[in-house]
Amino acid sequence: MGVDSGAYDTVMVLHVMCVIIGFGGVFLNGIYGAEAKRRRGADGLAVFEATERVGKIAEMFILAVPVFGISLVLMSHSQWKFSQAWVAAAITIYAAAITLSFGFHLPNLRRMGGLMHELVEMGGARPAVAGGAVPTDDATAAAAMAAAGGPPPQALELERRGKRAGVYGGILNLAIVAVVILMVWKPGH
Repeated sequence: MGVDSGAYDTVMVLHVMCVIIGFGGVFLNGIYGAEAKRRRGADGLAVFEATERVGKIAEMFILAVPVFGISLVLMSHSQWKFSQAWVAAAITIYAAAITLSFGFHLPNLRRMGGLMHELVEMGGARPAVAGGAVPTDDATAAAAMAAAGGPPPQALELERRGKRAGVYGGILNLAIVAVVILMVWKPGH
């Protein structure tokens, strides 16, 4: 086999396609998050849900990336080795990013979706769900907010979690950039 074989090239194409589809599918999620925050009620929730659906599809490709990457190392006839700094660093960054994503980011996003659903159900058709504000043109929601002395606790928690999602997403995007740099320049090779 080796790096000059058709089989190696096929696995490389699959690896690169998984990277493009998987990471490309989630790299701009911060933009969608800002759009969900800008919109009110069901509209903001719809943006969030569409982003979440795309993310679940992208997740399958992201999880396939190391399968093909490790296969490439094994198929390379020792041209690439797990002991090479760029390979070891890429695997380490990927593992840390997956841990952050599945351990913290995705549970945070799931809770945000739950809070958005609660706010939409509480306020009827028009409450803002992502920005922590209830529109004053919704008399019922405005009255509930005034009676409670401020925005509902779900809105406050959603705001806090939105900031956390931005931090997690930024770290994950930096991890993607770092691994791409390692794959292209192969430092230490």
